[in-house]
Amino acid sequence: MSRLRNQWVLPVSVFVALLLGLLPLPELLQPLRPYWLALVVAYWVIEDPDRAGLGFAFALGLIADVAFGGLLGEQALRLVVMTFILQRFRSQLRFFPLSQQALAIGGLLLNDRVVSAAVHLALGEPQLPWMFWWAPLLGMLLWAPLFLMLDALRLDRRRG
Repeated sequence: MSRLRNQWVLPVSVFVALLLGLLPLPELLQPLRPYWLALVVAYWVIEDPDRAGLGFAFALGLIADVAFGGLLGEQALRLVVMTFILQRFRSQLRFFPLSQQALAIGGLLLNDRVVSAAVHLALGEPQLPWMFWWAPLLGMLLWAPLFLMLDALRLDRRRG
């Protein structure tokens, strides 16, 4: 019953991640915007692989590409690469302490920037400024609070 009651958490978390990605920021803070959608997808791939896999990541990436107005398929590719790596190491990653999980997620977010840079280079698009390479660090720092919040919502943990 609890599993059915908490079915709303996945779509709402994805919707909020998309909104946070669209939220206008001052020009100075724009490069520091964490890749919210990748963080949310990573959580669901680790914690509920039956509902979140490569197709899920690809579909969300295409939705994000349309919503953010980037290269069609770029975010889909980035999320699929991240999901593939997460699926490969999911069994080990689930048992890491949260601090080590955050380091692994930081590495995946850094890898995401490399994939993005490779796509831009291959297509002759302008590269992102060097300040955008700080966003994976911020995403790594946000992993623990995001993980704990989504876990509490998914498992319906209430303060008593």
